[in-house]
Amino acid sequence: MKQTLSGNIIDIHARRIYGGTVTIDDGRIVAVEEDGRTYDRYLAPGLVDAHVHIESSMLTPEEFARTVIAHGTVAVVSDPHEIANVMGPEGIAFMEAHARRAAIKIRYTIPSCVPATAFDRSGGRITADDVERMTASGRFVGLSEVMDMPAVLGREPEMMRKLDAARRHGLPVDGHAPGATGEPLRQYIAAGITTDHEAFTLAEAREKLALGMKILIREGSAARNYAALHPVLDTQPDRVMFCMDDAHPHDLLTGHIDKLVRRALADGHDLFDVWRAASLNPVLHYGLPVGLLRPGDPADFCILDNLTDLHTLEVWIDGERRYDAANPPAFRPVVPEPFNRFVRQPIRPADLRKACRGRVRCIGVLPGELVTQDRTLAVAPTDNLEADLSQDLLKIVYLNRYTNDTPPQVAYLTGFGLRRGALAASVSHDSHNIIAIGSNDRDLARAINTVIEHRGGLSFAEGDRTVLQPLPIAGIMADCSAEEIATAWLRLSALRERGCRIDSPFMTLSFIALIVIPELKLGEQGLFQFSRFRFLDEETAS
Repeated sequence: MKQTLSGNIIDIHARRIYGGTVTIDDGRIVAVEEDGRTYDRYLAPGLVDAHVHIESSMLTPEEFARTVIAHGTVAVVSDPHEIANVMGPEGIAFMEAHARRAAIKIRYTIPSCVPATAFDRSGGRITADDVERMTASGRFVGLSEVMDMPAVLGREPEMMRKLDAARRHGLPVDGHAPGATGEPLRQYIAAGITTDHEAFTLAEAREKLALGMKILIREGSAARNYAALHPVLDTQPDRVMFCMDDAHPHDLLTGHIDKLVRRALADGHDLFDVWRAASLNPVLHYGLPVGLLRPGDPADFCILDNLTDLHTLEVWIDGERRYDAANPPAFRPVVPEPFNRFVRQPIRPADLRKACRGRVRCIGVLPGELVTQDRTLAVAPTDNLEADLSQDLLKIVYLNRYTNDTPPQVAYLTGFGLRRGALAASVSHDSHNIIAIGSNDRDLARAINTVIEHRGGLSFAEGDRTVLQPLPIAGIMADCSAEEIATAWLRLSALRERGCRIDSPFMTLSFIALIVIPELKLGEQGLFQFSRFRFLDEETAS
């Protein structure tokens, strides 16, 4: 049945806005006709997130879609490497099945680095054979971010097989090269890698663009790079996309890619260049089956009440109205089958003891950044340093959840600001082992054991008080609504009264074990130095 919708049409191809009518039939746009009128609403190409990890929202694909469609999102390119690190190919199949029931178009890329490096031990693994099989399936739109840069530069056979499989099947390859420059960057790009979302300075973004890469401007819950990178919208708008990468529900409830569009427009960037980054560029780059308000396209678009705050009135996908602000969709509970991998047994406070001889090498946290500093602080010698609050020095613990044959790795961190209690989580990029930080060993053990007891979750412990958000799906996702998760997240993150200076403490904590981002991180063998890409021995780690 034919339908017609009228409004001010944003035509990003002709770079015009005009009053007109869109005619839809059988899920596609059959006509776009200008009528010379002025309307009180805008029909715009739907927004696309060019790189996101749905699992990082702790929401199922269905609930993630319900949340972001309210902000004009019609599609996302999602890298399921979080669940792949827990469950392997079975985890990717889980995400695909749930995406088919989602309100928006979710298209996945194939995880390229599971585990992230040879130094990581995760619950799942994606081999070159797996990549070959998935690239041939036709279900995926790219090869996900290639984080193991040394494997690329060393032209290691397993990595080269993955890159070759993507090339032979015509799939783009996403990059992950924070701070890379010069000859290493050129060699990395020469391997066939086409994008990067990890640039955090304008000079870095410009060098990557000059070498042929496309830049994804990221504004997520942990890493926020828009302020540094947005000038590239004016110089190379055809090579820029927007993404959130990792976003938590409390942020998604207030906006998605529309936040970036709104901010870029407020900063004076050209509307058509901005909309190109938010829709056209990712659709073309990944070959997404997403319409762009042209005759013959799938009828995918959003209806906005103005171009300042971009309030979404409706979202249409494949000719169906999937979102109506006057009657927003309700949460539909998902009752997942048991789907997890968690064998770790509880620990004791005594397992966390660590002697210090007078100097401590520690991870320096930077608010709003995933990168950390490599710092050394002087402390009083002791047979067990729990914390030195006068220097904001806290104990941090890494514990493999997939086995009981490795002891906890204990190190120190500064810049977090916590003065009482402990946090623990089974969301720990990318292997999703247990990561915890605290002011004393008793609270640390209690927070860790709470996560272990529930086979996944986020916990805070202080004395006899424990707060938990369970994450029963693979230990990284919940089976409740975005609103419920956001409330729990904010309650767990409200640690200001305990001295915490970090806006998103659990998000910051979750990246402390991601050794493919500079500079000092904590892994299963201790402190890891990114610039040398190796674990530090006990002598140099002290």
